[in-house]
Amino acid sequence: MGEQTIKNIVIVGGGTAGWMAAAAISKTVGCQTVNITLIESEEIGTVGVGEATIPMISLFNNVLGLDENEFVRETNGTFKLGIEFVDWRKPGHSYFHPFGLLGVDMDGISFMHYWLRWKKAGGNLDYAKFNAETEAAAALKFMRTNHESGPMLMPKINYAFQFDAGLYAAFLRRYSEKRGVVRKEGKIVDIKQDATTGHIDCVVLQNGETIRGDFFIDCSGFRGLLIEQVLQAGYHDWSHWLPVNRAVAVPCESAGKLLPYTRSTAREFGWQWRIPLQHRTGNGYVYCDQYISDDEAASQLLAHLDGRAQAEPKTLRFLTGMRKKCWIKNCLAIGLAGGFLEPLESTSIHLTQVAISKLLAMFPRDEFNEALIKRFNEEMETEYDTVKDFLIAHYKVTEREDTPFWQYVKNMSIPDSLQERLNIFKKRGEVLARQTELFKEVNWFVVLVGQGLFPEGYHPVADAISADELRLRLTKIRTGIQNRINIMPGHADFIAANCRSPMSKIG
Repeated sequence: MGEQTIKNIVIVGGGTAGWMAAAAISKTVGCQTVNITLIESEEIGTVGVGEATIPMISLFNNVLGLDENEFVRETNGTFKLGIEFVDWRKPGHSYFHPFGLLGVDMDGISFMHYWLRWKKAGGNLDYAKFNAETEAAAALKFMRTNHESGPMLMPKINYAFQFDAGLYAAFLRRYSEKRGVVRKEGKIVDIKQDATTGHIDCVVLQNGETIRGDFFIDCSGFRGLLIEQVLQAGYHDWSHWLPVNRAVAVPCESAGKLLPYTRSTAREFGWQWRIPLQHRTGNGYVYCDQYISDDEAASQLLAHLDGRAQAEPKTLRFLTGMRKKCWIKNCLAIGLAGGFLEPLESTSIHLTQVAISKLLAMFPRDEFNEALIKRFNEEMETEYDTVKDFLIAHYKVTEREDTPFWQYVKNMSIPDSLQERLNIFKKRGEVLARQTELFKEVNWFVVLVGQGLFPEGYHPVADAISADELRLRLTKIRTGIQNRINIMPGHADFIAANCRSPMSKIG
């Protein structure tokens, strides 16, 4: 193979996306192979607020070789078993979107079909009783599942994390700098391109320093300093389906017991997040400015906090969608520079992680291969597109019409791809999710049923066993879940014993 001639990697922007990219490249490609420079300006700052994640982040942490207890401790983190959705279907109603499976898939089909058969025959247990994460969340319990040899006798516990995004970026910065990443403090005031190829040649800092690179990674946030302002990628605007375009965020003092899950509460003109950390609680109101002003949104958020606010509310402006191309010439956009889907299902860091993973899989050696660039862009658009449809379903499938905002989203036209899924689900309780999609059948099931769309039928294979056999299988699954929950410690107790932060307010 040829020598690595694309050697100078310049990451424009820090924050979560920039330092995730720096950490991953320094670990896998290595600073002995490429030179990695990250430019960030403390004057500009980052979007960083309290972040909630999904279980795939453990794959990223494993690639980096992170010690999980240290990671949680250094970021004031807590564990997350899913998301509680309050008032989304209608005021006064709530449901839980857990990680992990419902029951156990049998005979080649999902457990949900067996539950649907049982429910239609008069079964009286909610489907949530067959999910260990939901039961653990309700009991405020948490534990890691030890590896078991042989058949899994009790359900594995699937989890993610909730942490301080600023501390996470700082943690990854320390990790990256130890491996040879060079950080440059400064504001970029000029960007120069090669006159022949149009590739980005260098960036110029406010102090006059010029930083040249072979490959530029744009992590400059919503501005898209390189990918948009220089290379004019264009933008897929999805705001007609996801009309929220503002978020006001504020941390508050911790109050009550430490929840092992994120809460999303529907409000009159959007929704409010609640992310419990060890030292505080992160809060935000995501809304559409067509229906409510920034000041009114901030006032409503402050009125719904659990504890005393610890800072002035910070307003963020965004446009839901993604770049038409995330990789152009020698520039690749990651994180908010590549696109933004509201944090309703905690997918922001995951989409950053996906972009980094695909970058590493297609990492250039001595040229920028147009076929690889095309493949990267197509795959990223597919990733964003399928998540987009899942988010739209939360708004479209609802009984709420109590405000102009909810009237709009409930009655809006939706993508054909989503309408097809809803039609199939209504008939037989499945959406035919592809293996490569982030959200699987179980995710669609709990959200669509939680939002009020109950299937009329189920997969015919679920009728292949007798009623007695079905009852026996369900009993075994339910017993296994109860046994698992019974031995789990409290969430706060687990953190106190394993990964308590020096800033923690636990106990």
